Formats: sequence, C-alpha cells, structure tokens
Amino acid sequence: MKAIVYYNYGSPDVLELKEVEKPTPKDNEVLVKVYAASVNYADWGFMRGKPFLVRLMGSGLFKPKNKILGADIAGRVEAVGRNIKQFQPGDEVFGDLSACGWGGFAEYVSAPENALVLKPTNISFEEASAVPLAAVTALQGIRDKGQIQPGQKVLINGASGGVGTFAVQIAKSFGAEVTAVCSTRNLDMAHSIGADQVIDYTQEDFTQSGQRYDLIIAVNGYHPISDYKRALSTEGIYVCTGGSMAQIFQSMLLGPWMSMTGTKKMGNLAAKSNKKDLAFMKELLEVGKVVPVIDRRYPLSKVAEALGYLGEGHARGKVVITVEHNDKT
Repeated sequence: MKAIVYYNYGSPDVLELKEVEKPTPKDNEVLVKVYAASVNYADWGFMRGKPFLVRLMGSGLFKPKNKILGADIAGRVEAVGRNIKQFQPGDEVFGDLSACGWGGFAEYVSAPENALVLKPTNISFEEASAVPLAAVTALQGIRDKGQIQPGQKVLINGASGGVGTFAVQIAKSFGAEVTAVCSTRNLDMAHSIGADQVIDYTQEDFTQSGQRYDLIIAVNGYHPISDYKRALSTEGIYVCTGGSMAQIFQSMLLGPWMSMTGTKKMGNLAAKSNKKDLAFMKELLEVGKVVPVIDRRYPLSKVAEALGYLGEGHARGKVVITVEHNDKT
C-alpha cells in the first residue's frame, strides 16, 4: 500500500510517499481502508520533534517511533480480528488513532475497536475525518473542563481554526451565548457557524473591553493569563487548549495557583481520545448541530504540502487528506 512515512524529525521535506506493507489486523483490531484523513497541529509537532516535550511524551527521543503520522481517519472496514464484536466488513467508520500508534496517512490502517465509531450517514468521509481530534478537544474543554451551562456567555479565542470552529458550534449546542474572536477575513464564517458576536482581534482586544465572560476557551493566539482572568466573570472559568507556548505554559504553571487565590478557575486541557465522546459528537453531527468546516483538500501524495499550509497558522477550519483507491466504492 501507499503511505506517507518519515524517518527523521524536520520540516515537511522529511515526509515521503512510499510503498509499505499493508497491515494485518490483530485479534482486537479492525483493518480500515482509509478514504480521508485530516491534519492536526499534533502531526506538525510530531513531524518536527518540537517542542522537545513531544519527544519526551513518546514520539521518540532521537528518531520518530511511529513512522506514519495521521490521527484522524474515516474509511470503510476491510477486515476484522477474531475478537471484534462491534464492526464488520463494509461498515463506514471514523476515529482518532493518536492513542494507538497513529498511521492515518496511508491507504490502510489497523486500529483497535475502541478508537473507532460508525460514521454518520449524513456526512462524507472527508467531513468525518475532520472531526475526531479537534472536536473532542473542543468538547472536553467546553463541557468537562469548562462546565458549561445554558445561557452562559462563552468566548472562543481562535474561533476560526479546527478546534475553534467546533468549539463555537458545541458551545451553541449547549445553549450558550457565544462570542468568537478571529481575524478580519474569518468574521463572516464565524457568524455562519453560529457565533452570536464576533470580535476582530486585529481591531479590538477583548481583554480590554470591560465585557465579562463565564467561560473563555483559548484555542489560539496569546494573551497573558492575567488578561484572561480580568475578562472572566466572578466565578468564570478559563481553559487553554492551545496557542503559543507561553500561553500554554502559563496556564499549566500559573493556572492552578491563580485558581486557589480567588473564585475564578484558570487551567489548561490535555485532551484525551475517547470513544464515548466521539460517539457524542456523532449524535451532534447527525442532527446537524455541528457541521465540519473544511478549508482545503489535498491528495495523499501532498501531505507535506498540507502540513506546510497548516503550519503557517492561517487554516480556516480543517485541512483534509483524500485517499484515492483503484476501486468503484
């Protein structure tokens, strides 16, 4: 089969399209014929081996441990191991492979049963592949860490990227009043996915406006954690899911201390792949409360170009990889 492989850390130039051995599913695995995958900043970090923390987290100290990147996939079950109960050949599935060896940038991948759920019938493989990692990150930040309640004022900083576009829609599905912060070119898009208010960060600093929010999700960008605290209501919650390294480390190191010195909660989210949460997202997709936003599509052979584009930091929604097969399905 064809796959995108890499043997050393570096720029997108380290990625190569090669013929590799097609995987054989183990007893507890499903073999998936991949029709679409999506790129994430996790792929970008693991490809570069930066920040160095990703190497300590298991990507490999000197060389990549997993030679094929790609966490988010959507495809059709080709074969199942003898212990598989939930799926059968022909089932359309999607899932997150980040906890089980990656491997999505390929024509086929073997994955454990608990990494996959059935794909909603009302969306395409490309749309389904855009969902797992980004949507579950948004869900866990908003529902679990953010403890969202209907009627709350929620602000999403970095609302136009992969996690951000899902965060806006998920917060709306919980009955919140949502303010989206993004650049000028993305204001209309943010409105179109349900934001009640939009703020152009090139024109206005929301931390200086005097407006207070019950929940702030920091997906992108940078503000000192003290600025976020100022923009929270009395018992507001701040959750950092990404952005600059300074923003992430402030939330990790200063957030717990700041949470102990007042009524506002400041922290960060380390999202974890979760089949139950992915099944929850499937329900939102099926009823149309969440619609994936796809910026660009690239063929499997152009994964390096797709990651290069993502790394520029201006992707609107998700960047998707389409995988062609020589069949009529």
